[in-house]
Amino acid sequence: MINRNMMTGLGLILLLAAAALYLAGLPFFSHLGLSALTLAIVGGMVLGNTVYPHIAAYSHEGVGFGKQQLLRLGIILYGCRLTLQDIAAVGASGLIIDLLVLASTFALAIWLGTRLLGLDQKSAILIGAGSSICGAAAVLATEPVVRGSAEKVAVAVATVVVFGTASMFLYPLFYPLAIQWFGSNAHHFGVYTGSTVHEVAQVVAAARAAAPDAESSAVIVKMIRVMMLAPFLIGLSAWMAKSETRHGHARKITIPWFAVLFVVMTAVHSLPAFPRQFDHVVLFIDNLLLAMAMGALGLTTHVSAMRRAGAKPLLLAGILFIYLIVGGALINVGITHLIG
Repeated sequence: MINRNMMTGLGLILLLAAAALYLAGLPFFSHLGLSALTLAIVGGMVLGNTVYPHIAAYSHEGVGFGKQQLLRLGIILYGCRLTLQDIAAVGASGLIIDLLVLASTFALAIWLGTRLLGLDQKSAILIGAGSSICGAAAVLATEPVVRGSAEKVAVAVATVVVFGTASMFLYPLFYPLAIQWFGSNAHHFGVYTGSTVHEVAQVVAAARAAAPDAESSAVIVKMIRVMMLAPFLIGLSAWMAKSETRHGHARKITIPWFAVLFVVMTAVHSLPAFPRQFDHVVLFIDNLLLAMAMGALGLTTHVSAMRRAGAKPLLLAGILFIYLIVGGALINVGITHLIG
């Protein structure tokens, strides 16, 4: 039911999202690879730790709606960024590289995070999802499955921002080395970039700076990683249900309906009859919805709780970042040599 509290909250996060989208389009922020999602959560955290506590009672329903329903709708529409034809264009090698990078990075995150660093499982899962799939969007999509707190989500997003930004400056430096050491070309380097860099915007910035011909393959491979979000979430739900049952806590396998509809949307977007002239409109709406969800998340995130998380989340994300650079390169070279 829409009431004044709902409308006030939705209006607040809409303003946050609009400001984030505007700033993300400015040359300064776009050059830094700071997406609207990143700027929205930062803006939300600033307000959430200053002004918002005084008006939360009048707007919390709309903010909560943004964190939940608008987030799921945004993930569904994310499917319009990819087509099945794009996947076929990359070929089997691109699919296998993405799958191996995703699986190995996430497994490393769980093992390192819970066994060596002593992080709680939810934090390790959220950081692992952000590093292995598609950055902030993956963290947001994983939260409903693991039921993590706003602070844990914000910490995971922060790690993606830190190391994803670093990748934009480092990867162009790797391009001459890749040509010299591995005999790579722009296409191969684009595949490497798309399979290992966190955010879509960061992939575009890194690949374009390295070589103009690398951008196309980088974006397609990155979007295939994004598409793997749906089976990842379903598998994660099954794994968590089995794990909790083994420890005496009954939990049913929850199939995230928004992840299934994400795949359906990709299939619909692949149909020849899909009106391509509306692509830019759909993507704008999708960016707006996700930015609203990120703004809502920022509003409910307390800096004091993030400080209590300590340095371990950042350390885990840093190790995963190094693995994506080195381990991802080895996976790319190995599969490319085996399959071509």
